Order: sequence, then structure tokens, then C-alpha cells
Amino acid sequence: MHDTAHTHARLFFENYWQPEFATVAELGSYDVNGRLRDHAPPGVRYVGMDMAPGPGVDVVVAPGAPLPLADASVDVAVTSSCFEHDIAFWDSFLELIRILRPGGLLYLNAPSNYAVHRYPLDCWRFYPDAGLALCQWAGQRGVAVELAESFIGQQGGEGWCDFVAVFRKAGPGALRRRGRIAGHAPGSNILDGGAGGEPVREAERGQTDEMLAIDGLRATLAERDAALARQAVDLGRQEAALAAREAELAALRAEGTARAAAHDDLAGRLAAREGDLAACAGRLAESEAAGTALADRLAGAEAALGAMRAEAAAGAAALAQAEGHLRRVLGSRSWQLTAPLRAVLTLLHRH
Repeated sequence: MHDTAHTHARLFFENYWQPEFATVAELGSYDVNGRLRDHAPPGVRYVGMDMAPGPGVDVVVAPGAPLPLADASVDVAVTSSCFEHDIAFWDSFLELIRILRPGGLLYLNAPSNYAVHRYPLDCWRFYPDAGLALCQWAGQRGVAVELAESFIGQQGGEGWCDFVAVFRKAGPGALRRRGRIAGHAPGSNILDGGAGGEPVREAERGQTDEMLAIDGLRATLAERDAALARQAVDLGRQEAALAAREAELAALRAEGTARAAAHDDLAGRLAAREGDLAACAGRLAESEAAGTALADRLAGAEAALGAMRAEAAAGAAALAQAEGHLRRVLGSRSWQLTAPLRAVLTLLHRH
């Protein structure tokens, strides 16, 4: 039993059970993850019927066979998650109405949606007007049945949307209840027959929960598509900006390549200049060495010149001294007395 089926059954017993009720019959009572019997008041006579023996089953009933209970023998009949598997649920509906005493209640819960779940077949889903259709079907068979309420329950955590209906077999008095299930459980497409007469429609909705969910997903998808389109436009702008930047980068790369070539050329010329400078430096060093040697020779020459000057000065002094001596000699008497002799000697020397 799924979550919402369990909740709706509890709400049925809380709102519709009357103190004079004493007998409950359930069709499809095999206990699969929970049972309706848990919600029945203590002390009641509870008869669980299903097509196979098992937990929660008191009486085994063959599919399509008449229920083994007498006419008008029970106060309340319940069935949940059963009619979708029944190949002729309309006949089973009439059987459940047959065993009710006049004024007795039938609680019906069947899926309005969700996945295939064979047991052994999965044949039907119930829409909002199913309760009215069952009442009309019973009327065509001469059985007066009133619809107390029906609605489509909101999808629960396990994914099911329940069709929930409460029927009253015609009898003395009027329907008594403390409230309605739809007043305590969220749902749509409510039919309320509690006031008698034709059931009143409330919370009408043409879309199922799945359709609403799909519309919400479509709206979300449209928003995402629009956001994606905006992102695509932004991406186009970014790609254009990136292409422009790549072009700028390519130009900068070309300029960098040209500058690198110019730098390499300049570096080559600088290296050549540095070679020339090194050669000049070598020649300068050689010139400086030659200049040093020349300076050394010049210093030597200057020293020799000084010596020569000193020697010339000494020679000049000696000459002056000799000239003085010569003048003294020439002016001497002896020189003058020997003059004729020197003339004869000179003449003899020439010949």
C-alpha cells in the first residue's frame, strides 16, 4: 500500500465511521506494505477478501465470482488499490453495494495515474467523473447509490494520485459525517454530495499532476532555453572579442618578431662594434706600450742630450779656456819670434 492510500483510508474512518457500525468487509485485503484493517475501530467484525490466501485475507474469492456474503450484511465496505486490476470493476462495485445494508458506506480508492503494476493485470485508471459514472451504472441496474464525495488526491511522495470516493447505499435518513476526506487531504476535481442532490464540483482542474509537472518542466526548459540563447549571444560577443584579441595578439606577435629580428641585427652590429672596440683597445694597448717605450727612449735621449749639453758646456768652457790660452799664446813674445819659422814649416809641409 502506498503512502497516500494509507492516509486516505485513515481519513475515511476518522470522518465517516458511526457508532452503530459494527461490520467491515474489504475487497483486496492482501497485506502488501500496510492494510486498511489497521484504521478500523477496535472490536468491529472485519472480513478481508482477496483472490489468494495470505496475510490479511480471511476469505478467498475467485476473480469475478460473487462475494460470499449475504445481501445487506455489512455496514461498511472498503477497497483500495484493487479496481485497477479488476477486468470488470463495475460488477465488483455492484457486489460491494449488494452486501451493504441500506445507508451503508463504500470507500473506494483507485489510482488515477502512474506506472503499470500488474496483479496479475493492470487495466484501469480513474478520472474525476468515475464516481458519477458508477452511480449511474448502479442506477441502470436498479440500485440507488449516492456519491458522498470524490476527488483526485495530490501526488504523494511515491508518485501516486489517488481517485478517492465515498458512496452511500440509499436508505433511511441522510448522510452523516464529521467532515470529508477532501477537507483534510490536498486534492482537485472535488465532487461533494454531502448536502444531498447533485454533487457540487469544487477545485476543478483539467490537468493532471503529471501534466502540471510537465508544464512546469516545459516552462523551466523554456527559461533555460532563453537563458541558453542569451548565453549564446554573450558567447558570440565573447568569441568576437576573443577573435579581436587574438588578432591583436597576432599583430603584437608579428611586431615582437620584427623587434626580435631588429634586436638580433642590433646585437650583431653591437657584437661587431664590440669586436672593433676590442681591436681598438688592443691597438691602443700596443700604442700605449709603444708610447711608454718611446717615452722611455725620449727620457734616455733627453738624458743623453743633457749629458751632451753638459759636455758641450764643458767643451765650450775648455774652448774658451783654450781660446784664452791661445790669445795669450798668440800675444806672447815667443809666438811672435817663432812666426817666421812656422811659415817656413807650413810651406815645406805643402810641398
